[in-house]
Formats: sequence, C-alpha cells, structure tokens
Amino acid sequence: MVRGEASLGIFSRIMGEISIPHRYTRHSPAKCRAILFDLDGTLADTAPGLLFALNQVIAEEGSASPLSLGDIHPLVSQGGRAMARRAFGIDPETPDFSRLFERFLAVYRDNIATRTRLFSGMEAVLAQIEARAMPWGVVTNKSGYLTNPLMKALGLDRRAACIVSGDTTTHRKPYPDPLLLACRQLGTIPPICLYIGDAAKDIEAGLRAGTHTAVALFGYISPSEEPKMWGADCLFSSPQDIFDWLVDSP
Repeated sequence: MVRGEASLGIFSRIMGEISIPHRYTRHSPAKCRAILFDLDGTLADTAPGLLFALNQVIAEEGSASPLSLGDIHPLVSQGGRAMARRAFGIDPETPDFSRLFERFLAVYRDNIATRTRLFSGMEAVLAQIEARAMPWGVVTNKSGYLTNPLMKALGLDRRAACIVSGDTTTHRKPYPDPLLLACRQLGTIPPICLYIGDAAKDIEAGLRAGTHTAVALFGYISPSEEPKMWGADCLFSSPQDIFDWLVDSP
C-alpha cells in the first residue's frame, strides 16, 4: 500500500495527533494517535532469555557447544525453530528435532523473565506515550502462552491497551490481520497508528494494514539485511530516538 507523498518539515499537532519530525522520516509525515510495538527485539531485549533456555537444553543433551548472543541475534525474528535449528545443528525434519524444540520451549516458558528486560530507555518511551494519553499495544508473532506471562513479568500486561500474539488471529505477520485487530482493540484506525518493529515482516504487515511504520534499528537485525530498503516511514536507532520524536512533536 502506497501513501501519497508529502513535503517534509515541521508538522503541527492536530486533534491529538503527533507527527514524525523530518529527521526521522523517509517518506510521508506520520500523524499518529496510537502506537504499536513488536515485542522481541523492539520493546524487550528477549535474546538473553532465549539464549539461556537454548543453552540449558544444550547442556542437558551434552551434544553441542553453548551459543553466544551473537549466534542467535540474527535468528530471533525468524522464530524459535530457526534458533533451535542453529542450537542443535539438526533440521526440523530430523526425528529428534521435535523433542528438542519442545524442551527448549518448556525451559523458556518456565524461565520466561530470566535475563529479559525492556530495552534501555524504553520505559521512558512508554511513560511519555502514556503522558500524552495515547493508547499503545503489542503485536507479536510469539505464541500467547509465552507472550502473556512475559508481558505480566515485565509489568506491562495492565499498561498495554492490547496484546495481539502470533496465535490470536488465523494469520500472523507479515499478514495484516494482527495489526488490523490491534487497531480495532485500540479504538483507532491504521492511518493514524504507528507500528514499530525490527523485522522486514513487521514493516510488510504494517504497510499491508495501512499503518505508518518504523524500523527499530536497535533490534535483532542481521548484518546481511538492509532495513532502509524495507519501505518504512522512519528509522529509529535507539529507544532514545523514539523518546526524542515524542518530545519533539508539538
């Protein structure tokens, strides 16, 4: 979905909308009344917790060397199966894969908040959003049985106006369905909502849903990827960038 081009500059606050200042913007100005976040790699730094669970299973099996954060960072956005494949060195078609994968998920579920936290500066971002009385929520491909306890452990379950998990809708990202549902739950419409994520499928889902989109460059992006080519409206290098955008918006 392509939105009309508009000249960049200083955009005013109109009827509760806030605009993305020009230094963050690549295409059209985004007047936003609501914000949605991806979870892993955007709102929360979950990679250390996922690594902990993977290495626990590796230690139990004694058949591989422990992984480092660098090993799994580029894989987090691809999901648990991609991480398990890297950790155990076997394809999903291998008979043992299902057992190891389910064990990994069980360990992760039982230690859902271990070594996981909001990205530095993200609490200030959420506080600023809430100070502006803007609704915000989460749209993730993570299954609900993992998403919900993690949001609770992070103290966000009662703050988020909506939580849409990977199994909430029939189709997950990059389909637009989760974002369309989230907008309905926020009581808003896609053209005045901003979705922030760290994966190409996040931006694709946002574009297909008709929201404005932003890339969290501080997330789990592989060096081989080119996020500037994903077609997002803006790029945030850090949570501080998001905070500054909010503060700069008149």
